[in-house]
Amino acid sequence: MNIIKIPMFPLSIFPLPGEMIPLHIFEPRYRQLLEDAEAKDMAFGIYYNHVSNTEKFGSLVKLESVIKRYETGESDIIVKCVDLLSMSKMFRTFREKLYPGGEVELWHVDLAEPMGHSLRKHFTQYFNLIRINQADKSISLYDAANELNLGFEERVKFVQLDDERKESFLVARLKYHIELLHQVEKAKDVFHLN
Repeated sequence: MNIIKIPMFPLSIFPLPGEMIPLHIFEPRYRQLLEDAEAKDMAFGIYYNHVSNTEKFGSLVKLESVIKRYETGESDIIVKCVDLLSMSKMFRTFREKLYPGGEVELWHVDLAEPMGHSLRKHFTQYFNLIRINQADKSISLYDAANELNLGFEERVKFVQLDDERKESFLVARLKYHIELLHQVEKAKDVFHLN
């Protein structure tokens, strides 16, 4: 087990690898974190601060871009999740900084590992139904999970599964979404416009 200390940003969100997240930075301590992330190109943790997160999971993110800087010192930014983490300790401050830190173990999620045949089949069917031709560009389990926009508590359940059960979890959700889309199509035929 390789424990490292990193800056932490506790939020009630749980990004998955590959996901882009917009954040509004306004507190002085997180403005300092943003300055350090920009100057040092450093990653930081987003700890999923929620009662359902008994395992203390979080996401490792990197700054993608600063969208807007306000005269007040606030900023709108985009971060990208690059890995998941398990946190063992959280500190009020990270080294001599204003922002928190934590002791974490990184998961080293492999975003290049392709999804299995069944998941790929259902994922492609889902994309065809919503008339988007992007399914072939998505390759990992996490691409599928991000497309399904899972709730945060579902994300916690999802990341705890082994890869085979992750695929089954996503296939079940895709089947549900596909059935809903079929029902919407059927309903269109029932209504007559006047």
